[in-house]
Amino acid sequence: MPENSASSANPASSASGKTPVDFWFDPLCPWAWMTSRWVLEVEKVRDIKVRWHLMSLAVLNEDKLDDLPEEYREMLATHAWGPVRVVIAAQQEHGAEVLGDLYTALGTRIHNQGEGPTKEAVAGALKEVGLPGSLLDHWDATPYEAELRASHNEGIDKVGQEVGTPVIAVPGADGEQVAFFGPVVTPTPKGEAAARLWDGTLLVASTPGFYEIKRTRTQDPIFD
Repeated sequence: MPENSASSANPASSASGKTPVDFWFDPLCPWAWMTSRWVLEVEKVRDIKVRWHLMSLAVLNEDKLDDLPEEYREMLATHAWGPVRVVIAAQQEHGAEVLGDLYTALGTRIHNQGEGPTKEAVAGALKEVGLPGSLLDHWDATPYEAELRASHNEGIDKVGQEVGTPVIAVPGADGEQVAFFGPVVTPTPKGEAAARLWDGTLLVASTPGFYEIKRTRTQDPIFD
């Protein structure tokens, strides 16, 4: 079975010699999608390499359903499980290296093209990246649920239960990873604007005892 996580590697190095940036995503979340496009912009202007991991809003919220708005509960029940089951199956059966391209294909269809987290959108994404359509057999149930939960917990345990997706972890000065939720941003910064946000995010995230900067969102995600 292929290696299912880049976390087994040295957190301070990657095969490319660049600084590894571990990114946990759920393809359902539009804000995680925005952040993922930003970190790919950062890859162009900073010496980093993104390593993709799966997390799950369904798993994150399964013990909180009674406290959630009815509309969000319905969304989780109808849309949250199928895509992550298919993605974890793709990772387990074809290797972690497929996650980046698959996430890009999924996010483009789900968010940019407005197809939503449908079975048809996932089928199209699988075909686009050359993965077998038989992975859709995992939509309603998968034997890889333990692996899905392990991947989710690996990311969320770094930041705590009060956050969502995405989670980003980078090597710290002491060799331990520094992890944080977000940033939540729209539209996606490009070029040096992406780099400045990256540098500032690392600065505050690596400060001992720093926890939160936040303001009310006044825009929906702007996809481009």
